[in-house]
Amino acid sequence: MAERAIVNQPSCLTAWVMAARPATLPAAVVPVVVGTAVAGYGVPRPLSFLAALVAALLIQIGANFANDLFDFQKGADTVDRLGPRRVTQGGLISPRQVAWATALTLGLAALIGVYLVVVSGWPIAVIGLLSIVCCLAYTGGPWPLGYHGLGDVCVFAFFGVAAVVGSAYLQTGTVTALAMGASVPVGMLVTAILVVNNLRDLDTDRRAGKRTLAVRLGRTGTRLEYAALVLGAYCVQLGLWVSGVSHGWFWLPELSLPLAAWLVLLIARASDGPTLNAALKRTGQLHLLFGLLFAASVLG
Repeated sequence: MAERAIVNQPSCLTAWVMAARPATLPAAVVPVVVGTAVAGYGVPRPLSFLAALVAALLIQIGANFANDLFDFQKGADTVDRLGPRRVTQGGLISPRQVAWATALTLGLAALIGVYLVVVSGWPIAVIGLLSIVCCLAYTGGPWPLGYHGLGDVCVFAFFGVAAVVGSAYLQTGTVTALAMGASVPVGMLVTAILVVNNLRDLDTDRRAGKRTLAVRLGRTGTRLEYAALVLGAYCVQLGLWVSGVSHGWFWLPELSLPLAAWLVLLIARASDGPTLNAALKRTGQLHLLFGLLFAASVLG
C-alpha cells in the first residue's frame, strides 16, 4: 500500500500545475480580449494588450495559489471536499512554498502593471492594486470576503467590470458605454463559474463556517442564481444591440445559447460531485466561447 501511494504521488511540476488550476485561466483571458475588442478595430497598442493579458493571467494564478493556502489554513479544505485535489491540503506542496509562490506571482503582475500605468495613467494603478488586494482578501485576512458571501460580488466586479473596462481604457484612454455594457455579461458568466464551485462545496463550506452566498441561499437559491446569471448574460447582450450601444454581428454570441440552456438544466438537477465538476468545466468553456463570439461580434 505504501509503495502504491508513492507511485500515485504527482511530480513536483504536476503539483504546481494543479495549484495554478489551468482550467480557470480563460476567466482571465476573456475580459482582456473583450475589452480590447470593444476599444475599436484592430489593436492600436499591441504591447498594452499583451501586458494586460499576462498580468491578468498572473493575478488569476496568484489568486488560485492564495485560495489554496488560505482555505487550508482556515480548515475549509478537508478530505470530504468534492472538488479536485488541493495541493496544500493534500500535502503536495508546503504552505510556505505556496505563500512564496503567491507573493512572486502577484509581484510579477504588479511589475507589469507599472508599465501599464506609465502607458495609461493612474486609473490602471487603482484597478491593478484593488485586484491584487481582492485576490488576497478573498479567502485571506481577518475578514475574508469569500467567507462572508461577497465572493460573487468581487468576481463580477474585478473579472467582469474592472477587467473589461480597464482593458478598453488601455487602448483608448476613455470609458465608453459599450465597454461598460460589455463588462456586464462577461462578469455574469465568470460569476456563474464561481456559483457552480460554491454549489458543489456547499456542504463542506457550511461545516467549515465558510458562509458563501451559496451557503446563505441554499441549493435552490443557488441554482436560481446560476440560471439568472447565465441567461441574463444573453439578455444584456441583446439589450446592448436593441439600445444601439453595440452593432456588427450582434447575433454571434447567441450561437452559444444551446450550451447555456443545457447547463442551466443540468445545474437544476445536479447534486453529485462528478456532475458538478463537469458542469464547472463546461461553464468555463461557455464563458470562453461567449467571450470570443462577443469580441468577434463587436469587430464584425
